[in-house]
Amino acid sequence: MLAAAGAAVVSLAVGSRPIPLHEVVDALFTDADSDNATVITSQRLPRTVLALVAGAALGVAGALMQGHTRNPLAEPGLFGVNAGASFGVAVLVFAFGVEATGATVVAALVGAGAVSVVVFLLGLGSMRRGAMVMLAVLGTTMAALLSALTSALILLDRQTLDVLRFWEVGAVSNRDLELAGPLLVVVGIGFVLAAANAFSLNALALGDDVARALGTRVRRARVLGIVGVTLLAGAATAVCGPIAFVGLVAPHLARVLSGHDYRWLVPYAGLVGAVVLTLADTVGRVAAPPGELQAGVVVVVVGAPLLIAITRRRRLVAL
Repeated sequence: MLAAAGAAVVSLAVGSRPIPLHEVVDALFTDADSDNATVITSQRLPRTVLALVAGAALGVAGALMQGHTRNPLAEPGLFGVNAGASFGVAVLVFAFGVEATGATVVAALVGAGAVSVVVFLLGLGSMRRGAMVMLAVLGTTMAALLSALTSALILLDRQTLDVLRFWEVGAVSNRDLELAGPLLVVVGIGFVLAAANAFSLNALALGDDVARALGTRVRRARVLGIVGVTLLAGAATAVCGPIAFVGLVAPHLARVLSGHDYRWLVPYAGLVGAVVLTLADTVGRVAAPPGELQAGVVVVVVGAPLLIAITRRRRLVAL
């Protein structure tokens, strides 16, 4: 919690215009009327809150995915969530010519949810046999198919290309916050499902047969996890665009703090994800003046070597 609060303070104070800490406090807790106060309340505070919420959602979703698949390389996009969101936006722009930010958020959320439902329905048989491998294969296949269809729509229509090339980079700046309330409800439900599911993941890590012997309702736990991942990753992707590596790296970093007990790992992964995305957004503001790099770019640049270092330590990737 302290690390997340510290990342939030740094995000509010650091940017193209550095703002002293006492002015940050005044802008948040008093009726300060200054240029710096306006910058904090109208620009930095909304994107900081969005980075914290989206990063936490992706971190928790990643922990659930790795726990259910028992795969250290699993991440939220494995079920085709990111590809479904991108395809939803592409269809909206290509078919209807709509590019309003609020509409793209809704289209992305619908696309992500639709793909997860399709993968879930197709994989019901494999779940009865206690295997999550088929769900991962189906998700990867759907992601490849939808990515190809999205590329086709982009090549056929310049307007779709213009919208997707900015949306797909992944960012927390210049996002429409009018839908923040409903999306926070979606993420909140996802957090509740994830917290409930964390108790079952410890048993599932021992194998489905052992989990059943311990009294765990395996199929119910799987469905709960899939719904949680869809809500968390779908909402974060819908607002911020596809942001890679957060859902993959955050659970590994969280294991350093929490160990392998999913009752602690899931919330720690959320906190780590929130810190990672918030700091990535902050670094992006000062990395390429006078402009800025989107958080999705910074996360990939920093996350790739970090993930390599983590995966070289066998103790951390053993699930």
